[in-house]
Amino acid sequence: MATRTAYDSGLERFNRTNKVVNFFFNLIFIILALVCVIPVVVVLSISFSSEDSIRETGYHLLPIAFSGEAYGYIVKQGTMILRAFGVSALVTVVGTVLGVFLTTSMGYVISRPAYKLKGFLTWVVFIPMVFNGGLVSSYFINSNLLGLKDSIWALILPLAVSSFNVIICKTFFKSTIPDGLIESAEIDGASQLRIFFSIILPISLPVIATIGLFLCFAYWNDWFQSMLYIDNQNLYSLQALLNSLMSNVDALAKNAASMGVSYAVLVATMPKESARMAVAILIVLPVAFAYPFFQKYFISGLTIGAVKG
Repeated sequence: MATRTAYDSGLERFNRTNKVVNFFFNLIFIILALVCVIPVVVVLSISFSSEDSIRETGYHLLPIAFSGEAYGYIVKQGTMILRAFGVSALVTVVGTVLGVFLTTSMGYVISRPAYKLKGFLTWVVFIPMVFNGGLVSSYFINSNLLGLKDSIWALILPLAVSSFNVIICKTFFKSTIPDGLIESAEIDGASQLRIFFSIILPISLPVIATIGLFLCFAYWNDWFQSMLYIDNQNLYSLQALLNSLMSNVDALAKNAASMGVSYAVLVATMPKESARMAVAILIVLPVAFAYPFFQKYFISGLTIGAVKG
């Protein structure tokens, strides 16, 4: 009877401790969620605020004076915005598809124990994670040697493959694809390409979704490649346009003025701060809507690929 009482008492203390720990963990996650959500809410609030209220009272969590002027202005400049949006969408789709193919194929190759150059290629992948050639050498190769200057490929190829993504794929294939499955396919006469496309990829949706999401975010949010390699404004991505707006409040007006609109009138009437934030919201929305569809595979791919080295 005494043992039973001691057991119940210990179980009750454990439950109380567990509740306290869960409370603090929930509190920490709520704080982290607010840290992520509040800036987006502030940006959205600014995009719907009038320029006068921003100048007079600054930024607020909720608009002091509601106005859709920024979005109306963006609609008026629809040609430029749509062109930049199209460039971003094209680069993201093509870059993600190409990057997933190159990353998974290389990760699969170096994950096979029978491949003779596995050790050498593993070092080739690993070394760039530790040592970087530098911006000057990258610019020289991409611009002069490969001739990518002012080309849409300058926005795609430099980001297509990263060592980190290749290592994730290698770990996933090594820990989840049984050697017997590949050996049985080879006995049946299947080539390596047939094995990769017909067997490996269909059962690797988690890691494909994970790498695809990484690449999608990288391409969609990238503005640095445009700054380095693009002088033609027709090839500006939406992110490069936003960067121009952030660094030069008159950038949107200058672009619109080149279409025959009075520059002085545009500078005087355009909603500068709210327009910047409205463009930022336009950039965030596609990724925010796409993420829930990838979330299940994304989490699964990260956890499975992290089990073994």
